[in-house]
This record gives sequence, C-alpha cells and structure tokens, in this order.
Amino acid sequence: MVERMLRRGLPRVAGGDPWPPALAVEVADAPAESTAPAPGVPETPVSADLSAAETGPLAEQSPATPETPPVAAVNPAKAGSLGTMRRGLPRVADGEPWPPAGVASPAGTPSPAVPETPVSAGPGAAEVGPTVEQSPAVPETPAAVAANPAQAGLAATMRRGMPRVEGGEGWPPAGLTARVAVAEMATDAPSVPASEVAEVPAAAPAAVALTRDVSTPLPFRRTVWQGMAPRHAVEPEPEASRFRPTWPQVLGGLMGAAALGIIAGAGIALVRALLSMSFMQDFLAAFPGEYHLPEGTQPGFPAWIGWQHFFNVFLMVLIIRSGLRVRSEKRPTVFWAPRGNAKGKISLTLWFHQALDILWLVNGVIFVVLLFVSGHWVRIVPTSWEVFPNALSALLQYISFDWPTENGWVNYNSLQQLAYFTTVFIAAPLAAITGFRMSGMWPKKAEKLSKAYPVEWARTLHFPIMLYFVAFIFVHVMLVVLTGFLRNLNHMYAAQDAVTWTGFWVFVASMVVIVGAWIAARPIVLAPIAKVFGNVSGR
Repeated sequence: MVERMLRRGLPRVAGGDPWPPALAVEVADAPAESTAPAPGVPETPVSADLSAAETGPLAEQSPATPETPPVAAVNPAKAGSLGTMRRGLPRVADGEPWPPAGVASPAGTPSPAVPETPVSAGPGAAEVGPTVEQSPAVPETPAAVAANPAQAGLAATMRRGMPRVEGGEGWPPAGLTARVAVAEMATDAPSVPASEVAEVPAAAPAAVALTRDVSTPLPFRRTVWQGMAPRHAVEPEPEASRFRPTWPQVLGGLMGAAALGIIAGAGIALVRALLSMSFMQDFLAAFPGEYHLPEGTQPGFPAWIGWQHFFNVFLMVLIIRSGLRVRSEKRPTVFWAPRGNAKGKISLTLWFHQALDILWLVNGVIFVVLLFVSGHWVRIVPTSWEVFPNALSALLQYISFDWPTENGWVNYNSLQQLAYFTTVFIAAPLAAITGFRMSGMWPKKAEKLSKAYPVEWARTLHFPIMLYFVAFIFVHVMLVVLTGFLRNLNHMYAAQDAVTWTGFWVFVASMVVIVGAWIAARPIVLAPIAKVFGNVSGR
C-alpha cells in the first residue's frame, strides 16, 4: 500500500484554501505510470472563477499543483469532534454532491457558508449550452459514531469526477479510498488538529488506466461574437449607383414631364386664344416686337464681333465648369500660392476659376470699348421706352409659336435687345463684383468696406448669376438653331448675311477648341501653367 494525499481542487471561495482539506489516502501498489499523469501531457486548466468561462477567453494553463505532504495519523485516544465537511456540487452531471457524505473537516477549517458557484456539467457543456444549474441542497449526513474509539473512522471510496483530459477516465483513479475521521456526537469533545487525521488501510483498488488524447483541443462554449468592428469584416454590398434611377423615380419623372407638357400646352392655347381677340390684334399692330433704330445706324456685324463672340463663349464655358468644380470640391489635392506669400494659398481649381475671370473681364472691357467706338452699342442698348411693350409683344408671339420676323442682321427685336443689355451691362458686372468680394484680392484691412458689403451677400448673388448665364446660353443657342441656323452662324462667325456653310465650319472648329479645353482643364495640365505665376504644391 502506498500512502497518498487526496488531490485537492479549487477553493470554495475566491482566495480560500483548496478544497477538500488535506486528507491522507492509501492506494495499492501499482506501477507508477498507471496512476501518474502521462509524461509531457499538460493538465487541463480550470479557472478559479467559473464565471470566467462566460465572460472571457480561457486562462493560460496553470502548472501542476504539487501534492501536499502526508499528514500524521490521528491518535485514537485523542479523536475528537470534527466538523462535517460541507458538500458542494457534484463532480459529474446528475451525480451526488462532492465530497462523499461523512467526510470530516479538520479543526480550524470550517466550511464557509458561501453560495455555490455554478459548475459546467462536463467538457462538452461549455460548448453546447449554459452552465449546469446548482444542485439542490443535500442535507448533511450525521457523523457516525465509531463503536471502538481505536477504530474511529470510516473508509469511503473516493467518488470519481470528470476526467483530467478529454476522452480519459474519471478522476481520481478507480480504487482510491479515503480514511476520514468520524465526528463524535458529544458537543463537549475537544477538536482535533488538522495534522492528526487518521490513516486507515484502503481497499484494494482496481487497475488505473489513464488515456490522454491531445490530438484535438478541448471543446468550449463560444463566448465572443462579432460586434460593431468585427475582426473579419464582411464585404459590404455595393451601393446602387446614384445615377441609376429606380422605378419610382422614373415614374415620378415621367409624370412630372407629362404635367409640364400639359401646363405648357394649356399656356400656349391660352395665349393663342388671347392674341386672337381684337384688342390684342391692335396691340400687335402697334407694337410688332421691335422699334426703329436711330438714323445712321449701320446694319451688319463687324469682324471683331465674331472673335469676341468666340472668346466670350470659350471663357464662359470654362468659368461655369471651374465654378461648379470649386463649389463641389471638398478636399483639394493641388494648391497654388503667390510667390512670397505662402498664406495666400488657394486650391488650383479656384486659381483657374479666378484666372478665367480676369481674362473674361479683360475681354469684356475690350468688347465694351469697341462697342461704343464703332457705334454698334445702339443694337443692344435701348434708346426708346417702346422697348418694353415691344418686348411683351415678342414674348407673347414666342409663346404662341407664331414667332416674330427674324432680321438680326439689321435689328434685334426688343426682347433680344433687353436680354443682351441685361447680360452685358448688369449680369456681367454683378458677377465680377461678387466674385471679387469672395476672392483673395479683396483688401483684408478694409473693415468699413467689408462691413458695408458683407461676403454673405456676394455668395448669395454669385451662384444665381451663374444660373442666369446658363439659362441665357441655352435659350440663345436654341433660338439660333430654330430661327435660321446657317444664316445666324454666318452672322456670328463669318460676318456675312448669307446662307452658306462658312460660319458653320468656323463654329465647329470653335467647338472642338472648347471641348478640348474642357477636357484639358485638370491639374496635370494646369499645374505647369500655374507655376509660371506662383508656387504649386500638394497637401
């Protein structure tokens, strides 16, 4: 027989001693390898606080706990009353509480009255479900009184619990018996120290065979799930293109277009019915849509008008493009700064927009000067109050689709004259003034001037003015096409009143230049040009 200590496990409370208390047991002689743990195989770690299995990853494996040295046997003469050890949860599911009934607690180590900690039913329980609920309280077994004080004690076969490794046998090995002291019923019996626990020969144990298969890890219940920022992020589904309308949007657009068509048709019918009345016929006769120009006005267009027209269109298209780009650009990638003034750094797109504005203003000043020098100003500047009723008459004729007679080589109708005058002498100066207020050229130290002309006013006006230019260009191009395309192109680009293809091909060449400039207006092309006038840098 070999004397062994009963293997002690986890404490009943945090920071307490291992449970059960130290008890000496005897086991039959057997090969060391039959009862000792297999060499090189680590024991399965168990957390001291079983709630850790639910809240976090497993703790690292603890080193093997050394056996407690054997204690001295109890002197039968001095056998006293020992407190019965408090029985806890079973070692296996649906088993009896552990330790066995009747095991006495050494003196000085009473069982603490602490709520039981739930224990998992087995290795697989951590994987498939929550921890096993606590077993109902088992009444303590009264301590048996030994008939012979010399033989006080009770030999109890140790209850086998969960295996130490997956697939192994229950622990401790089969055949281990514990000789536990029996508490006397007398209340006045002296307590016996823990070091004087009796040693009683154990029954013949069965062969111990521990098999350890560590080829697969122990299964445990999953305790971590992906959250807001998972470790393995799932590829998000591609968003639908904002330029691909949905069926409700398509139907809404069609219904809106149909509604606009109905309104436009109703308006045309109403105006035609109005113009058919006698008083409106008299109005059209008195104001046909144009008035006579001052005497001495020369018909036709000088050659410089064609060049000015091309430069004006070229610059206006690029100004609108760069202005929209400035408005939508959130994080510029290229910047421009004047030499010697690093604080004046602006985005390259804004520099391009302002450079175009300067060129456009220079072209406009040249146009206005030539307009008054040549006397051609009377074509676009009203010289009579009759311009307003004639403009109304021309507008009603356009709406009724019974358009006024087109003779731009000699005279514009009053509606055209007011449109050109507004564009050249009102919209263009307002665009220049508001743009200058928002630019870096505005004097920073002019506090009174800045207070009298707040920058918010400039921002409020600048964008609607751009929209006016877009609308003017659209209507202007539409009327050029619908009122004699070839003749009108000859007026604007060839300075002749004839129906030929000369003006058309000049127009095509100018469109090629404009489209090429639109495509080339990007940092790779603009940066070398901007370096001539300042410093270009990235972020």
